[in-house]
Amino acid sequence: MNRLLSSAVAMLCIAGTTTSPRLVNPDRIRSDQWHLQYLQVSTVHQHSRGDGITVAVVDTGVDAHPDLRDNIASGLDLTTNSERLEDLDPHGTGIAGLIAAHGRGPNSGALGIAPRSKILPIRDRDLVSKGTSDGLARGIEWAIEHGADVINISSGGGPSHRLRQAIDAAVRADVVVVAAAGNQPSDLGVSFPAAYDGVLAVGATDRNGDHAAVSVTGEKVGLSAPGVDIYSTSIDGKYSKATGTSAATAIVSGAVALVRSRFPGLSAREVVHRLTATAVDKGAPGRDEQYGYGVLDLVAALTADVPPLESGAPSPSGTAGASPPDGSGGSDRAAIWAAAVVLAVGVTALLVGLRRRQRGH
Repeated sequence: MNRLLSSAVAMLCIAGTTTSPRLVNPDRIRSDQWHLQYLQVSTVHQHSRGDGITVAVVDTGVDAHPDLRDNIASGLDLTTNSERLEDLDPHGTGIAGLIAAHGRGPNSGALGIAPRSKILPIRDRDLVSKGTSDGLARGIEWAIEHGADVINISSGGGPSHRLRQAIDAAVRADVVVVAAAGNQPSDLGVSFPAAYDGVLAVGATDRNGDHAAVSVTGEKVGLSAPGVDIYSTSIDGKYSKATGTSAATAIVSGAVALVRSRFPGLSAREVVHRLTATAVDKGAPGRDEQYGYGVLDLVAALTADVPPLESGAPSPSGTAGASPPDGSGGSDRAAIWAAAVVLAVGVTALLVGLRRRQRGH
């Protein structure tokens, strides 16, 4: 199981299945992006397009695709420690396109959820090595240092102490961290860093808005979004189609960019609250392990009258007490041990009392 792997060598699996890049007529790709119509993006863009927001994509790199190149900022390749980025996979380019592709005209080329946001590309893995949890942590740290408002992590794996610290740093810096919950059958449960408190874990839905079979379930899932047959940008100016929580995560990161742009006074926690409070409830009433708080509703997220998040209320992006086995959940572990001690004392007292009664008969 991923979360039981050693933190030093925990591999990160890409949370999506991508087809081979295809050369498609740019005039046709927009109609293939069915999630745009599903989410009413034409209406959404009347309210926000993500102006002024930077989304860090910690992934396999981002190519300068014609539909995306105007929105790519200078990034970092952690595998070579250079600013020259190259995406050979081409997972990262597809993720970036779902977030911020600007297309080539009103109806030509791929379009992202937040086409005026900026992509901060960070390459943390290559084709040979799928990366480590500590390497991902380095990418998160660099994103925070370079002004990211949102961090997209469309991969998952095992926990590490440094990864936990990096997530905590992002929370303190008021950055929204969005991560893929994981895919069946490669993940047996919500993977890390999505499983950490403070991270918005994203599941996938199909064209009907129903839970996608590929998407893992668990109490840490916070929100769901389209993740089946999702078209986006690819390497060499081509396009590709993907299914998985990777794509759903990128769509939610784009949604975060829209909300942060429209409501600049909201904190990261309040942004997540607005997204979860306006989600379309599916499955069991309230939060459930398939959909989280529900399916993303972009129009409602940007227009609804949402009561403010109460002071001291738990973060909607995590469930308290679900700490990973990586040495970072000290307070939770202490509470568990304290409860165990109390239970043991109680059992001992009961046994002593029974023995005393038996002696008295």
